[in-house]
Amino acid sequence: MEWLNYHHLLYFWTVVRAGSIQKASQQLQVSPPAISAQLKLLDDQLGEKLFTRSGRRLVLTETGRTVFSYAEDIFSLGRELMDVVKNRPVGRPLRLDVGVVDVMPKVVVQTLLAPALQLREAVRIVCREASSDQLLGRLATHELDVVLSDSPVDPALKIRAYSHLLGECGIVFVAGARTAPRYRRKFPESLDGAPMFLPTDNAALRRNLDFWFESKQIRPLVLGEFEDYALLRAFGETGAGVFPLPSVVAPQLRNQKGLRTIGGTSEVRTQFYAISAERKLQHPAVLAIRNTARQELFRE
Repeated sequence: MEWLNYHHLLYFWTVVRAGSIQKASQQLQVSPPAISAQLKLLDDQLGEKLFTRSGRRLVLTETGRTVFSYAEDIFSLGRELMDVVKNRPVGRPLRLDVGVVDVMPKVVVQTLLAPALQLREAVRIVCREASSDQLLGRLATHELDVVLSDSPVDPALKIRAYSHLLGECGIVFVAGARTAPRYRRKFPESLDGAPMFLPTDNAALRRNLDFWFESKQIRPLVLGEFEDYALLRAFGETGAGVFPLPSVVAPQLRNQKGLRTIGGTSEVRTQFYAISAERKLQHPAVLAIRNTARQELFRE
């Protein structure tokens, strides 16, 4: 049986958390060459490179990110063990590892995850953001408990994963307070030629919007396209253009200074899914997310 050298793992974990070998050496009170030697031994034992160099910086490889995730759990459990032995108060929260597809609107993600933090049992949420393919790969290796996505799993992918529809809603168009009245008149025809910020075409919402624009003979003036919905919204909040939002988060705009809803449509539907490696959801936090979404959030 192969045993992991936890001394080497501790040095690796400290380097990642400190940000460099030099800073880790100060924390561990060990010389940088000694730490480098320990990292090389860990690479050899695992048979994989954990770091690559980018200029003078150390960057984690994919394997390195996986090892660091496990190291976080290992040393967190070690600290908890010491708390128990020393009779210090301890309360280990339930961990929820969530993958968020990078085109998902962040305000929707926050709204979906909120019920997990309202359980009687403490929950610690760890979010990883990446493309759908990357996250589904990590789901398949059980690094993630669930993936939040705007589309179901592609049947062509050879991954055992199950899509659970959380809900769907229409969209609203939002603009700055000064320009909103102009676009509110004769909506949606007023959107023809309107300056607009939109998601990139790899987002399901963008594809649905393009179809709707074509059916209504609307040709907006696209000022910017964004994969990151938070960045899209940041540009929209400048008031320089109109931008779409899922109607489920429209009530939050009432407290948003400088923004106004100019109109909406239920013809453009945006859907949200919880994707799991299991046919039946079991994680209590994921169940809370699904139940709240279906019973309250997307109830029309």
